[in-house]
Amino acid sequence: MQEKDGTYRLIISGGGTGGHIYPAIAIADTFKQRYPDSEILFVGARGKMEMEKVPQAGYKIVGLWISGIQRKMTFQNLYFPIKLISSYIAARRIIRRYKPDVVVGVGGYASGPIMIAAVRLKVPALIQEQNSFAGLTNRKLGNKVQKICVAYEGMEKYFPKEKIVITGNPVRADILSLKDKKAKALSHFMLSSAKKTILVIGGSLGARTINNSVVNGLDKIVKSGVQVIWQTGSLYYDEMKRKAAGFGKIDVHIHQFIREMDLAYAAADLVISRAGALSVSELCLAGKATILVPSPNVAEDHQTKNAMALVEKEAAVIVKDEEAPDLLMEKALELIKEEEQQERLSKRIVQMGKPNAAEDIVTEIETVIR
Repeated sequence: MQEKDGTYRLIISGGGTGGHIYPAIAIADTFKQRYPDSEILFVGARGKMEMEKVPQAGYKIVGLWISGIQRKMTFQNLYFPIKLISSYIAARRIIRRYKPDVVVGVGGYASGPIMIAAVRLKVPALIQEQNSFAGLTNRKLGNKVQKICVAYEGMEKYFPKEKIVITGNPVRADILSLKDKKAKALSHFMLSSAKKTILVIGGSLGARTINNSVVNGLDKIVKSGVQVIWQTGSLYYDEMKRKAAGFGKIDVHIHQFIREMDLAYAAADLVISRAGALSVSELCLAGKATILVPSPNVAEDHQTKNAMALVEKEAAVIVKDEEAPDLLMEKALELIKEEEQQERLSKRIVQMGKPNAAEDIVTEIETVIR
């Protein structure tokens, strides 16, 4: 076993969405701060966004030929067993060549093959489970890895209790410091300090239900006098911009993707969002009154479970996906007027934040290495 001389070798596996990639990069960055001479290799899925985002963050990445099973019966599903076997063989080869001190799985397509290979090759391993409902691969690996870092209470129904550590989900560092950014944020988005601001986000690709709900409520938004920052996502930007144009000059600022999310949160009085694990973790740290619209198109309806973990503590409001087109903007415009309710939600959601998640996970990685 190597001594703590800063020459540790890590493999971090997972990806597929920003919800897996950004926490993985946050873990890598924090480990590098503690051990600048350490070597970190990412393992992702070919063709997925991690193959672009990870090198941009300054890390090497290897891609596996792996994808998920499609919900509908498609020709692609016939390839899944072949992809899985091929990726597992490639994962074993990567581990044998790289000789990591520890392998960290953050979820996503590539996480399964590399984590299975790690435990079979007796390499110390740690899982970071981001959701309140554990994924199938993580559940199967729970007995075999050394530690399981989770973001929600009650995860002993999926994992051995003695291996669980509640750390929260790591988020981008700029989200941790929103104080004193309000004026800069309003200026950045060209907003008025005299008006209330609603931030609408549906992920980097977008969320059709949320976007359509905003379109359905544009007339009410115009009458209410509030201003809106609206991230439509890349799939819906052109369509939503065209629909909004029919309302003439309105105080709705449409973006395909918002890079400066810290400023978007700082500007907002109320946030409307999906309930992915990363989004929920960021919202807890941003400390804003929030309406969650869980996506129904996810495994085991885990976004509803993520949302209910907040709703049950009266830290957020939930609107079901099927009800959103009629109710979402009406609910948002009611809530934006109720400052006391906003303040209550804000105080409760911020209490659920875990600002030291990346640091705590790296501490657990250290214990696994030892």
